[in-house]
Amino acid sequence: MRPNDACFCGSGRKFKRCHAPSFERVRAGQVSPQRPVPDGVELPHYAAEGGRSRRDVPDVHPPETIEAMRRTGAAAAEILRTVGDAIAPGVTTEELDRICHEACLAAGGYPSPLNYGEPSYPKSICTSVNEVICHGIPDSRALRDGDIVNLDVTLFREGVHGDTNATWGVGTIDDLSRRLVRVTRECLEKGIEAVRPGRPTSDIGQAIQAHAEAEGFSVVRAFTGHGVAHEFHTGLHILHYFEPRDARVVMEPGMTFTIEPMIALGAWQHRLWDDEWTAVTTDGRRTAQFEHTLVVTDDGADILTLHPDGRWSGH
Repeated sequence: MRPNDACFCGSGRKFKRCHAPSFERVRAGQVSPQRPVPDGVELPHYAAEGGRSRRDVPDVHPPETIEAMRRTGAAAAEILRTVGDAIAPGVTTEELDRICHEACLAAGGYPSPLNYGEPSYPKSICTSVNEVICHGIPDSRALRDGDIVNLDVTLFREGVHGDTNATWGVGTIDDLSRRLVRVTRECLEKGIEAVRPGRPTSDIGQAIQAHAEAEGFSVVRAFTGHGVAHEFHTGLHILHYFEPRDARVVMEPGMTFTIEPMIALGAWQHRLWDDEWTAVTTDGRRTAQFEHTLVVTDDGADILTLHPDGRWSGH
């Protein structure tokens, strides 16, 4: 859309006077200190001093672990919906972090991203706006009408993690952004449909890539789905594009992992901000993402982060 065209939202104003600011590159705002966690909350091993997950752990789990993940995953889905309901023009991502942090504690759990990694992630949720692919750090930037924003929520409770995310439009968004969000959700659906015991994990990426590219979009390659249960991330990687060598990993009942495709309007390549977390597209064009944690069953997959009402969150 050219600057002097009528804005897509139907306001009657020129694009440059209406929604154009939401298409400017995202700039980092001020990041507030970490939020405290009260005594008595069950903590993951990295909560006190940071660090990453132990990778050499099993990815197939017994029924009692799966049921704990189902309860924790449903709670994570409720938190995701709660935070998503607060999205509006003028709301800061810092405010969304506050809502998520308090909701995790109210659910009897710990916000898994908090103090995770090297360097330690400073917040309780990832908020990725427009061209931010993933791991956006909440800050003082206010959401603008026309933005799209991904919320990535992970809850640690009962000794396991429930990891889920979805993308929302802020106010009125343009048709291309709306189609990007829709196709990204469809990519996750295609990936879940490809889960079958005895089949290689490469089937998942093949299904996602085929759908995204048929719609004219690209698949981000640097960030993957992952094994998850007692550890936030295990050594199991779920690619969202087809890689023949990925056929060496075969899915089996009881295996738990996330599928979380990041789909881009343009270039799939990324660069990192100086905070060493925020990943953005190299061309500044928008991306969207949806994620569920799931378990491989005897005949397919069972979503462990589905909201109790059965509906998916997001735009």
